[in-house]
Amino acid sequence: MEGRHELKLYVNTADCSQLRARLRIIATPDVHAVDDSGYSVRSLYFDNYSDKVVVEKLAGMSRREKFRLRYYNGDTSFIRLEKKSKANKLCYKESHVLTTEQCTALLMGQYECLKTPEAPLLMELYAKIRYQNLRPRSIVDYHREAYAYRPGNVRVTFDSDIRTSNNTAGFLDPQSVTMPAANAIIMEIKYDGYLPDIIRDALQIGWRNQTEFSKYAVARLI
Repeated sequence: MEGRHELKLYVNTADCSQLRARLRIIATPDVHAVDDSGYSVRSLYFDNYSDKVVVEKLAGMSRREKFRLRYYNGDTSFIRLEKKSKANKLCYKESHVLTTEQCTALLMGQYECLKTPEAPLLMELYAKIRYQNLRPRSIVDYHREAYAYRPGNVRVTFDSDIRTSNNTAGFLDPQSVTMPAANAIIMEIKYDGYLPDIIRDALQIGWRNQTEFSKYAVARLI
């Protein structure tokens, strides 16, 4: 598994409009988009009672990881377990599809549903639930607009309307209430070995404000 570079930058509404217009000329919209406005994302993050994930993020540890469940556009028929890790400034992501029944059992604390030898990622989460005391801790909702550019495997996203809830039992109910967590638009740029000049020029990255913004950490801190 190869790592990817990931940049995060604050942008405002005017910036977003200009950048969107440029990207639509050279890149293609994400497959999850339901229309020109993008799509919704709901994630459920795992952490322990010592807030291991938040503490490692805020401390800026060079090696860290987090587990989350995720689905898009309120469609609970397709749910993924994802492990996102960072090492030496590169980001790595692994994923495995969960059934609705597995997800429901997991939310009810029936962690044996993860004991699936042919699915290493599920087994890893099960082990860390047992030995690191990971538990479902926080829901994070947001709106995402995303664009892809094939050379360099570039993906540019704009995340906004970031909301949260600690009612983890309501994860599978798209109508469950969440509260505002951050009044910000975050542009993320992900790429493999290099960032093509055409993308760098279109985004004018140099003068923008780079950040280590974490939606999960912000959600936990409000």
